[in-house]
Amino acid sequence: MHYAIIAAGEGSRLAQEGVAKPKPLVELNGEPMILRLMNIFCRCNAESISVIINDFMPEVQHFLDNVEIDAPLNVIVKSTPSSMHSFWELSKMMKHGKFCLTTVDTIFREEDFARYIAAFEADTQHDGMWAVTPFIEDEKPLYVDVDRSMNIKAFCDKPFNGVKYVSGGIYAMSDKAFPVLNNCIERGVSRMRNFQRALIEAGMKLKAFSIDKIIDVDHASDIAVAQDFISSK
Repeated sequence: MHYAIIAAGEGSRLAQEGVAKPKPLVELNGEPMILRLMNIFCRCNAESISVIINDFMPEVQHFLDNVEIDAPLNVIVKSTPSSMHSFWELSKMMKHGKFCLTTVDTIFREEDFARYIAAFEADTQHDGMWAVTPFIEDEKPLYVDVDRSMNIKAFCDKPFNGVKYVSGGIYAMSDKAFPVLNNCIERGVSRMRNFQRALIEAGMKLKAFSIDKIIDVDHASDIAVAQDFISSK
């Protein structure tokens, strides 16, 4: 399994709220967020880890240039107009097989993530598996419409009757997704949620995997919440 991390955002809200470190280097219980993700990926049998960071956070590049992990590390330094464009840059590093993509501030318990990855690795019927959660705290959540077998039918910007899940910001896919991504880039599509809709339109078979709680670190107050969350059982 290959893994990829989008860490190219500005982290402006954290900076405005007095957090001096770039978001990827914000520590949760003494461990930088980006390192926590990479270590979890290594423990989930990472064949490689690819990371994209923006070009105006030299501290993050320096950290990645000197970090030691148990998997090959590819680092792309480039500012992009959207997370989907960041994904497109990362896709050049993961041309074959299955992979898992997430953003640097997506916080989950390691045991939940390991179960999710194991489920996707064992799945032979679907082109992708999305981590979804019934815990809704995102400012602009992407709602996920599923059938009784947890097959994904649609991605929606607004809640609908019977809604149970939102996207957790963790995406596991096969390389069948890359032609759809390339087409989105060619057509001038932006935003990850529109790419996800394009996958459905292209006939990709996507499965939802429910995780009780996934949170984001967008504000300074989220740091303590995240630390308590990953420390609790």
